[in-house]
Amino acid sequence: MARLSLLVRSFIGSNPFTPNFAMLITPLEQFQIISLFSIKLFCLDFSITNLFFINLIVIGFLIFLVVLFCADDNTFFFLPNNWQVLLETIYETVSQLLFDNININGEKYFPFISILFLYILLVNLIGLVPYSFTVTSHLIITFTLSFSIFIGINIICINIYKSEMLSLFIPSNTSFGLALLLVPIEFVSYIFKPISLGVRLFANLMAGHTLLKVIVGFAWSMLLLENFLSFFHLVPLLILVILMGLELGVAIIQAYVFTILTCIYLNDSINLH
Repeated sequence: MARLSLLVRSFIGSNPFTPNFAMLITPLEQFQIISLFSIKLFCLDFSITNLFFINLIVIGFLIFLVVLFCADDNTFFFLPNNWQVLLETIYETVSQLLFDNININGEKYFPFISILFLYILLVNLIGLVPYSFTVTSHLIITFTLSFSIFIGINIICINIYKSEMLSLFIPSNTSFGLALLLVPIEFVSYIFKPISLGVRLFANLMAGHTLLKVIVGFAWSMLLLENFLSFFHLVPLLILVILMGLELGVAIIQAYVFTILTCIYLNDSINLH
């Protein structure tokens, strides 16, 4: 164990890539947007970052799935394989979400909801890979998703109901005096919908990944000890394995929660009370 400790310390001290090991020590280092390829044209910066690279991979995979579904030759089998079972499970999950929250009127929104669910699910799962990047751990991404969805939902509601959309802020069978009090409250709660939608996804992913990195740093520090205490690094490693399982569940659940809340907000705009 002492030899392992000396070997690691000598490697960290002599390796020119030592700054990368800060990711094992600083929990917030993993959320930095790093430039992978620097491309500058005049006064503009078109550098390819880790954020752009992960988004490119996920969007490319989603385009592949769309092409696969829209292919003329049917590649699905009567006795499904594992890949087909996975796709059918995702299809049934999203379609059940739409039917439960929007009824039959939600069928035309199936492509949008399915792509949204798969995008959030994939970027969350990629973020669990060591030394990768979690796209949804940045407020700029989650707020872009939530506010673009919020704007789109309002556009749909205005196209369907025009000025009757204002009934969203007035509960049914409300007197005029009570409406003067409830309308500002309903309006503020309506405005905070995209904010809570984005913050919920950001906070859960960032908190979980930060906790994982803290446990990793603690286990690494105990491993570098030269006495009998180095044996106890197995305890934080065991906790780390349990937390990884919990983070996997959080990644899936948060994608599901974001999607189901989008369906609920969409239903409120399509079916006014």
